[in-house]
Amino acid sequence: MTDAALRWTTGWQFPAPARPWRGSAYAATTAVTSSVLWLLLAIPLTPVISAVVVLSTRPTGAYLIVSAGLLLIGLGLLASLGPRLALTVARAEQWRLRLLDGAPLPHRGHSTHLWRAVAHLVLVGFLAPIWLGALAVLALIVVTTPLSVEHWISDVGSLTGVLVRTTGGLLLIPVLLYLTPLFGSGHAALTRKLLEPEPSEDLVEVARSRARLAHAFDAERQRIERDLHDIAQQRLVALTMQIGLARLDLPGSSPAAAAMSAAHEQARTLMTELRDLIRGISPRTLRELGLLAAVEELAAASSLDVHVDVTPGRYCAEVETAAFAAISEALANATKHTDSTQISITARPEAGQLLIEVRDSGQGGADPTRGSGITGLADRAAAAGGRLLMSSPAGGPTVVRVELPCAS
Repeated sequence: MTDAALRWTTGWQFPAPARPWRGSAYAATTAVTSSVLWLLLAIPLTPVISAVVVLSTRPTGAYLIVSAGLLLIGLGLLASLGPRLALTVARAEQWRLRLLDGAPLPHRGHSTHLWRAVAHLVLVGFLAPIWLGALAVLALIVVTTPLSVEHWISDVGSLTGVLVRTTGGLLLIPVLLYLTPLFGSGHAALTRKLLEPEPSEDLVEVARSRARLAHAFDAERQRIERDLHDIAQQRLVALTMQIGLARLDLPGSSPAAAAMSAAHEQARTLMTELRDLIRGISPRTLRELGLLAAVEELAAASSLDVHVDVTPGRYCAEVETAAFAAISEALANATKHTDSTQISITARPEAGQLLIEVRDSGQGGADPTRGSGITGLADRAAAAGGRLLMSSPAGGPTVVRVELPCAS
Protein backbone atom coordinates (compact mmCIF):
# COMPACT_ATOMS: atom_id res chain seq x y z
CA MET A 1 0.00 0.00 0.00
CA THR A 2 1.32 3.38 -0.94
CA ASP A 3 1.61 5.87 1.88
CA ALA A 4 0.27 9.35 1.19
CA ALA A 5 2.85 12.09 0.97
CA LEU A 6 2.79 14.95 3.44
CA ARG A 7 1.21 18.05 1.94
CA TRP A 8 1.71 21.52 3.39
CA THR A 9 -0.77 24.37 3.21
CA THR A 10 1.35 26.02 0.52
CA GLY A 11 0.62 23.12 -1.82
CA TRP A 12 4.24 21.90 -1.80
CA GLN A 13 4.42 18.10 -1.61
CA PHE A 14 6.98 16.59 0.74
CA PRO A 15 8.51 13.50 -0.91
CA ALA A 16 7.70 10.33 0.96
CA PRO A 17 8.96 6.80 0.23
CA ALA A 18 6.34 4.85 -1.70
CA ARG A 19 6.84 1.53 0.14
CA PRO A 20 8.61 2.09 3.48
CA TRP A 21 9.07 -1.52 4.55
CA ARG A 22 10.05 -2.72 1.09
CA GLY A 23 12.43 0.21 0.70
CA SER A 24 14.06 -0.60 4.04
CA ALA A 25 14.45 -4.26 3.06
CA TYR A 26 16.03 -3.21 -0.23
CA ALA A 27 18.42 -0.88 1.61
CA ALA A 28 19.43 -3.70 3.97
CA THR A 29 20.11 -6.12 1.12
CA THR A 30 22.03 -3.38 -0.69
CA ALA A 31 24.41 -3.25 2.27
CA VAL A 32 24.91 -7.03 2.03
CA THR A 33 25.41 -6.87 -1.74
CA SER A 34 27.94 -4.04 -1.44
CA SER A 35 29.89 -5.92 1.23
CA VAL A 36 30.06 -9.13 -0.80
CA LEU A 37 31.04 -7.13 -3.87
CA TRP A 38 33.97 -5.53 -2.08
CA LEU A 39 35.12 -8.96 -0.88
CA LEU A 40 35.17 -10.15 -4.48
CA LEU A 41 36.82 -6.98 -5.76
CA ALA A 42 39.54 -7.36 -3.15
CA ILE A 43 41.06 -10.13 -5.29
CA PRO A 44 42.04 -7.91 -8.27
CA LEU A 45 42.38 -4.70 -6.25
CA THR A 46 44.90 -6.05 -3.73
CA PRO A 47 47.81 -6.23 -6.24
CA VAL A 48 46.92 -2.77 -7.58
CA ILE A 49 46.89 -1.23 -4.10
CA SER A 50 50.12 -3.03 -3.22
CA ALA A 51 51.76 -1.63 -6.35
CA VAL A 52 50.65 1.88 -5.46
CA VAL A 53 52.01 1.49 -1.92
CA VAL A 54 55.35 0.21 -3.20
CA LEU A 55 55.65 3.06 -5.71
CA SER A 56 54.87 5.66 -3.06
CA THR A 57 57.37 4.31 -0.52
CA ARG A 58 60.25 2.88 -2.62
CA PRO A 59 60.04 4.20 -6.22
CA THR A 60 63.51 2.99 -7.20
CA GLY A 61 65.37 -0.02 -8.51
CA ALA A 62 63.85 -3.45 -8.28
CA TYR A 63 60.79 -2.06 -6.50
CA LEU A 64 59.70 -0.47 -9.78
CA ILE A 65 59.75 -3.88 -11.47
CA VAL A 66 57.83 -5.45 -8.56
CA SER A 67 55.23 -2.70 -8.51
CA ALA A 68 54.84 -2.89 -12.31
CA GLY A 69 54.32 -6.65 -12.08
CA LEU A 70 51.75 -6.28 -9.31
CA LEU A 71 50.00 -3.55 -11.28
CA LEU A 72 49.80 -5.73 -14.40
CA ILE A 73 48.52 -8.68 -12.41
CA GLY A 74 45.87 -6.58 -10.70
CA LEU A 75 44.72 -4.87 -13.89
CA GLY A 76 44.65 -8.21 -15.71
CA LEU A 77 42.49 -9.78 -13.03
CA LEU A 78 40.25 -6.71 -13.01
CA ALA A 79 39.86 -6.80 -16.80
CA SER A 80 39.04 -10.52 -16.85
CA LEU A 81 36.88 -10.76 -13.74
CA GLY A 82 35.30 -7.28 -13.79
CA PRO A 83 32.91 -7.72 -16.75
CA ARG A 84 31.78 -11.16 -15.61
CA LEU A 85 31.26 -9.89 -12.09
CA ALA A 86 29.34 -6.87 -13.39
CA LEU A 87 26.99 -9.02 -15.48
CA THR A 88 26.49 -11.48 -12.61
CA VAL A 89 25.62 -8.70 -10.18
CA ALA A 90 23.31 -7.13 -12.78
CA ARG A 91 21.40 -10.40 -13.24
CA ALA A 92 21.07 -10.84 -9.49
CA GLU A 93 19.94 -7.21 -9.15
CA GLN A 94 17.12 -7.77 -11.61
CA TRP A 95 15.51 -10.18 -9.17
CA ARG A 96 16.40 -8.21 -6.03
CA LEU A 97 14.25 -5.38 -7.37
CA ARG A 98 11.27 -7.60 -6.57
CA LEU A 99 11.64 -6.42 -2.98
CA LEU A 100 10.19 -3.04 -3.97
CA ASP A 101 7.21 -3.78 -6.22
CA GLY A 102 7.23 -7.52 -6.82
CA ALA A 103 8.27 -7.09 -10.45
CA PRO A 104 11.74 -7.79 -11.89
CA LEU A 105 13.17 -5.92 -14.82
CA PRO A 106 11.48 -6.82 -18.12
CA HIS A 107 13.31 -9.28 -20.35
CA ARG A 108 13.38 -8.35 -23.99
CA GLY A 109 15.26 -11.26 -25.49
CA HIS A 110 18.82 -10.05 -24.90
CA SER A 111 21.15 -9.37 -22.01
CA THR A 112 22.00 -6.07 -20.41
CA HIS A 113 24.69 -4.01 -22.13
CA LEU A 114 28.12 -4.40 -20.56
CA TRP A 115 28.63 -0.70 -19.98
CA ARG A 116 25.34 -0.53 -18.10
CA ALA A 117 26.37 -3.47 -15.92
CA VAL A 118 29.74 -1.84 -15.18
CA ALA A 119 28.02 1.45 -14.31
CA HIS A 120 25.76 -0.45 -11.93
CA LEU A 121 28.82 -2.11 -10.40
CA VAL A 122 30.22 1.36 -9.69
CA LEU A 123 26.86 2.37 -8.23
CA VAL A 124 26.80 -0.57 -5.82
CA GLY A 125 30.52 -0.47 -5.03
CA PHE A 126 31.08 3.27 -4.54
CA LEU A 127 27.84 5.25 -4.34
CA ALA A 128 25.90 2.82 -2.16
CA PRO A 129 28.54 2.78 0.64
CA ILE A 130 28.26 6.58 0.86
CA TRP A 131 24.55 6.72 1.68
CA LEU A 132 24.74 3.50 3.66
CA GLY A 133 27.56 5.03 5.72
CA ALA A 134 25.46 8.14 6.39
CA LEU A 135 22.60 5.93 7.58
CA ALA A 136 25.03 3.94 9.72
CA VAL A 137 26.25 7.13 11.43
CA LEU A 138 22.66 8.13 12.21
CA ALA A 139 21.92 4.64 13.50
CA LEU A 140 25.05 4.74 15.68
CA ILE A 141 23.94 8.02 17.25
CA VAL A 142 20.48 6.60 17.93
CA VAL A 143 21.85 3.35 19.37
CA THR A 144 24.36 5.10 21.64
CA THR A 145 21.72 7.45 23.06
CA PRO A 146 20.91 5.10 25.98
CA LEU A 147 24.59 5.18 26.95
CA SER A 148 24.18 8.89 27.67
CA VAL A 149 21.40 8.12 30.15
CA GLU A 150 23.57 5.49 31.83
CA HIS A 151 26.41 8.01 32.09
CA TRP A 152 24.02 10.54 33.62
CA ILE A 153 23.07 8.07 36.33
CA SER A 154 26.74 7.84 37.40
CA ASP A 155 27.48 11.55 36.84
CA VAL A 156 24.58 13.85 37.75
CA GLY A 157 26.58 16.95 36.81
CA SER A 158 26.32 16.23 33.07
CA LEU A 159 22.51 16.47 32.99
CA THR A 160 22.37 19.25 30.38
CA GLY A 161 24.66 17.49 27.93
CA VAL A 162 22.82 14.21 28.36
CA LEU A 163 19.46 15.86 27.73
CA VAL A 164 20.77 17.45 24.56
CA ARG A 165 22.24 14.17 23.32
CA THR A 166 19.14 12.18 24.27
CA THR A 167 16.80 14.64 22.59
CA GLY A 168 18.94 14.66 19.46
CA GLY A 169 19.00 10.86 19.37
CA LEU A 170 15.24 10.62 19.76
CA LEU A 171 14.68 13.19 17.02
CA LEU A 172 16.95 11.22 14.70
CA ILE A 173 14.79 8.08 14.98
CA PRO A 174 12.05 9.30 12.58
CA VAL A 175 14.75 10.80 10.33
CA LEU A 176 16.46 7.41 10.16
CA LEU A 177 13.15 5.60 9.54
CA TYR A 178 12.37 8.08 6.75
CA LEU A 179 15.75 8.22 5.00
CA THR A 180 16.34 4.44 4.93
CA PRO A 181 13.46 3.55 2.59
CA LEU A 182 13.85 6.83 0.71
CA PHE A 183 17.51 6.15 -0.13
CA GLY A 184 16.69 2.52 -0.88
CA SER A 185 13.89 3.49 -3.28
CA GLY A 186 16.10 6.09 -4.96
CA HIS A 187 18.92 3.57 -5.38
CA ALA A 188 16.45 1.08 -6.89
CA ALA A 189 15.07 3.69 -9.30
CA LEU A 190 18.58 4.51 -10.51
CA THR A 191 19.33 0.80 -10.82
CA ARG A 192 16.29 0.31 -13.03
CA LYS A 193 17.41 3.17 -15.26
CA LEU A 194 20.84 1.59 -15.62
CA LEU A 195 19.89 -2.05 -16.06
CA GLU A 196 16.62 -1.92 -18.00
CA PRO A 197 17.46 -3.43 -21.39
CA GLU A 198 16.92 -1.30 -24.44
CA PRO A 199 14.36 -2.68 -26.91
CA SER A 200 15.45 -3.61 -30.38
CA GLU A 201 14.45 -1.53 -33.39
CA ASP A 202 11.90 -4.17 -34.43
CA LEU A 203 10.22 -4.08 -31.03
CA VAL A 204 10.16 -0.27 -31.07
CA GLU A 205 8.46 -0.29 -34.48
CA VAL A 206 5.94 -2.91 -33.30
CA ALA A 207 5.12 -0.79 -30.26
CA ARG A 208 4.73 2.32 -32.42
CA SER A 209 2.51 0.45 -34.86
CA ARG A 210 0.33 -0.83 -32.04
CA ALA A 211 0.06 2.68 -30.61
CA ARG A 212 -0.95 4.03 -34.03
CA LEU A 213 -3.65 1.37 -34.31
CA ALA A 214 -4.93 2.25 -30.84
CA HIS A 215 -5.06 5.96 -31.76
CA ALA A 216 -6.89 5.17 -35.00
CA PHE A 217 -9.36 3.00 -33.08
CA ASP A 218 -10.02 5.78 -30.57
CA ALA A 219 -10.51 8.33 -33.35
CA GLU A 220 -12.96 6.05 -35.16
CA ARG A 221 -14.81 5.36 -31.94
CA GLN A 222 -15.19 9.10 -31.27
CA ARG A 223 -16.47 9.59 -34.83
CA ILE A 224 -19.08 6.88 -34.31
CA GLU A 225 -20.08 8.47 -31.00
CA ARG A 226 -20.53 11.88 -32.67
CA ASP A 227 -22.60 10.40 -35.49
CA LEU A 228 -24.83 8.53 -33.06
CA HIS A 229 -25.26 11.58 -30.86
CA ASP A 230 -25.69 14.23 -33.55
CA ILE A 231 -27.65 12.23 -36.14
CA ALA A 232 -29.22 9.01 -34.89
CA GLN A 233 -30.16 10.26 -31.43
CA GLN A 234 -31.63 13.53 -32.72
CA ARG A 235 -33.72 11.72 -35.32
CA LEU A 236 -34.95 9.30 -32.69
CA VAL A 237 -35.93 12.19 -30.44
CA ALA A 238 -37.87 13.77 -33.31
CA LEU A 239 -39.55 10.44 -34.09
CA THR A 240 -40.56 10.02 -30.43
CA MET A 241 -42.08 13.48 -30.39
CA GLN A 242 -44.03 12.83 -33.60
CA ILE A 243 -45.41 9.56 -32.24
CA GLY A 244 -46.43 11.33 -29.05
CA LEU A 245 -48.21 14.11 -30.98
CA ALA A 246 -49.95 11.57 -33.23
CA ARG A 247 -51.17 9.64 -30.18
CA LEU A 248 -52.87 12.79 -28.87
CA ASP A 249 -55.00 13.03 -32.04
CA LEU A 250 -56.39 9.52 -31.62
CA PRO A 251 -59.36 8.55 -29.45
CA GLY A 252 -58.17 6.95 -26.23
CA SER A 253 -60.38 3.87 -26.69
CA SER A 254 -59.34 3.08 -30.27
CA PRO A 255 -56.98 0.17 -31.07
CA ALA A 256 -54.69 2.58 -32.92
CA ALA A 257 -54.21 4.62 -29.74
CA ALA A 258 -52.99 1.53 -27.88
CA ALA A 259 -50.60 0.69 -30.71
CA MET A 260 -49.30 4.27 -30.83
CA SER A 261 -48.79 4.24 -27.04
CA ALA A 262 -46.78 1.03 -27.28
CA ALA A 263 -44.72 2.47 -30.15
CA HIS A 264 -44.12 5.67 -28.17
CA GLU A 265 -42.94 3.68 -25.15
CA GLN A 266 -40.64 1.54 -27.29
CA ALA A 267 -39.16 4.66 -28.89
CA ARG A 268 -38.47 6.15 -25.45
CA THR A 269 -36.85 2.91 -24.31
CA LEU A 270 -34.74 2.79 -27.46
CA MET A 271 -33.68 6.40 -26.90
CA THR A 272 -32.53 5.52 -23.36
CA GLU A 273 -30.60 2.49 -24.61
CA LEU A 274 -28.99 4.56 -27.35
CA ARG A 275 -27.98 7.21 -24.81
CA ASP A 276 -26.38 4.52 -22.62
CA LEU A 277 -24.65 3.08 -25.67
CA ILE A 278 -23.22 6.47 -26.59
CA ARG A 279 -22.07 7.03 -23.01
CA GLY A 280 -20.31 3.65 -23.04
CA ILE A 281 -18.56 4.33 -26.34
CA SER A 282 -17.10 7.67 -25.32
CA PRO A 283 -18.26 9.10 -21.98
CA ARG A 284 -18.75 12.83 -22.30
CA THR A 285 -18.07 13.24 -18.59
CA LEU A 286 -14.63 11.71 -19.09
CA ARG A 287 -13.78 14.09 -21.92
CA GLU A 288 -15.11 17.23 -20.27
CA LEU A 289 -14.53 16.71 -16.52
CA GLY A 290 -11.84 14.06 -16.27
CA LEU A 291 -11.31 10.63 -14.78
CA LEU A 292 -12.54 11.38 -11.26
CA ALA A 293 -15.96 12.63 -12.38
CA ALA A 294 -16.37 9.78 -14.88
CA VAL A 295 -15.52 7.11 -12.27
CA GLU A 296 -17.87 8.69 -9.72
CA GLU A 297 -20.64 8.67 -12.32
CA LEU A 298 -19.87 5.03 -13.08
CA ALA A 299 -19.94 4.15 -9.38
CA ALA A 300 -23.24 5.97 -8.83
CA ALA A 301 -24.87 3.91 -11.59
CA SER A 302 -23.61 0.61 -10.15
CA SER A 303 -25.79 -1.64 -8.02
CA LEU A 304 -22.83 -2.41 -5.74
CA ASP A 305 -21.30 -0.42 -2.90
CA VAL A 306 -18.38 1.26 -4.70
CA HIS A 307 -15.74 3.28 -2.85
CA VAL A 308 -13.90 5.70 -5.12
CA ASP A 309 -10.46 7.11 -4.25
CA VAL A 310 -9.19 8.84 -7.39
CA THR A 311 -6.67 11.64 -7.19
CA PRO A 312 -8.07 14.74 -8.93
CA GLY A 313 -6.28 15.86 -12.06
CA ARG A 314 -6.29 15.62 -15.82
CA TYR A 315 -4.16 13.35 -17.98
CA CYS A 316 -3.79 12.89 -21.71
CA ALA A 317 -6.83 11.49 -23.51
CA GLU A 318 -5.13 8.15 -24.20
CA VAL A 319 -4.33 7.56 -20.53
CA GLU A 320 -7.77 8.63 -19.29
CA THR A 321 -9.52 6.45 -21.86
CA ALA A 322 -7.44 3.38 -21.02
CA ALA A 323 -7.90 3.96 -17.28
CA PHE A 324 -11.66 4.40 -17.56
CA ALA A 325 -11.97 1.32 -19.79
CA ALA A 326 -10.07 -0.78 -17.26
CA ILE A 327 -12.19 0.45 -14.35
CA SER A 328 -15.43 -0.02 -16.29
CA GLU A 329 -14.53 -3.55 -17.39
CA ALA A 330 -13.39 -4.60 -13.92
CA LEU A 331 -16.55 -3.19 -12.36
CA ALA A 332 -18.73 -4.95 -14.94
CA ASN A 333 -16.95 -8.26 -14.35
CA ALA A 334 -17.38 -7.96 -10.59
CA THR A 335 -21.10 -7.25 -11.04
CA LYS A 336 -21.71 -10.13 -13.46
CA HIS A 337 -19.44 -12.93 -12.31
CA THR A 338 -18.90 -12.54 -8.55
CA ASP A 339 -20.94 -12.35 -5.39
CA SER A 340 -19.10 -9.21 -4.36
CA THR A 341 -21.03 -6.50 -2.55
CA GLN A 342 -18.24 -3.98 -2.11
CA ILE A 343 -15.69 -2.67 -4.59
CA SER A 344 -12.89 -0.18 -4.05
CA ILE A 345 -11.44 1.84 -6.94
CA THR A 346 -8.19 3.75 -6.48
CA ALA A 347 -6.22 5.76 -9.01
CA ARG A 348 -3.20 7.89 -8.16
CA PRO A 349 -0.12 9.21 -9.96
CA GLU A 350 3.16 7.85 -8.67
CA ALA A 351 6.69 8.05 -10.11
CA GLY A 352 5.53 9.06 -13.58
CA GLN A 353 2.78 6.44 -13.71
CA LEU A 354 -0.96 6.39 -13.14
CA LEU A 355 -1.67 3.41 -10.90
CA ILE A 356 -5.23 2.07 -11.07
CA GLU A 357 -6.46 -0.66 -8.76
CA VAL A 358 -9.92 -2.24 -8.62
CA ARG A 359 -10.49 -4.61 -5.69
CA ASP A 360 -13.70 -6.54 -5.01
CA SER A 361 -14.86 -8.68 -2.08
CA GLY A 362 -15.89 -11.66 -4.19
CA GLN A 363 -14.90 -15.30 -4.11
CA GLY A 364 -12.00 -14.92 -6.56
CA GLY A 365 -10.95 -17.58 -9.02
CA ALA A 366 -11.24 -15.33 -12.09
CA ASP A 367 -9.68 -16.74 -15.25
CA PRO A 368 -8.68 -14.19 -17.93
CA THR A 369 -8.61 -16.94 -20.59
CA ARG A 370 -12.38 -17.47 -20.35
CA GLY A 371 -13.21 -14.05 -21.75
CA SER A 372 -11.77 -11.40 -24.02
CA GLY A 373 -12.46 -8.42 -21.75
CA ILE A 374 -9.32 -8.61 -19.61
CA THR A 375 -7.20 -9.59 -22.61
CA GLY A 376 -8.46 -6.57 -24.54
CA LEU A 377 -7.72 -4.29 -21.60
CA ALA A 378 -4.21 -5.73 -21.34
CA ASP A 379 -3.67 -4.99 -25.03
CA ARG A 380 -4.99 -1.45 -24.61
CA ALA A 381 -2.72 -0.87 -21.60
CA ALA A 382 0.26 -2.23 -23.53
CA ALA A 383 -0.56 0.06 -26.48
CA ALA A 384 -0.45 3.00 -24.06
CA GLY A 385 2.97 1.85 -22.81
CA GLY A 386 1.65 0.31 -19.58
CA ARG A 387 0.68 -3.09 -18.27
CA LEU A 388 -2.22 -4.88 -16.59
CA LEU A 389 -1.84 -7.25 -13.64
CA MET A 390 -4.55 -9.37 -12.06
CA SER A 391 -4.63 -11.40 -8.86
CA SER A 392 -7.64 -13.62 -8.16
CA PRO A 393 -6.85 -16.47 -5.75
CA ALA A 394 -9.55 -18.90 -4.72
CA GLY A 395 -11.53 -17.32 -1.93
CA GLY A 396 -10.79 -13.81 -3.13
CA PRO A 397 -10.27 -11.00 -3.37
CA THR A 398 -9.85 -10.21 -7.04
CA VAL A 399 -7.52 -7.28 -7.71
CA VAL A 400 -7.03 -5.72 -11.14
CA ARG A 401 -4.06 -3.36 -11.31
CA VAL A 402 -3.22 -1.19 -14.31
CA GLU A 403 -0.03 0.86 -14.60
CA LEU A 404 -0.04 3.57 -17.28
CA PRO A 405 2.78 6.04 -17.99
CA CYS A 406 1.66 9.63 -17.55
CA ALA A 407 3.23 13.05 -17.23
CA SER A 408 4.53 13.62 -13.70
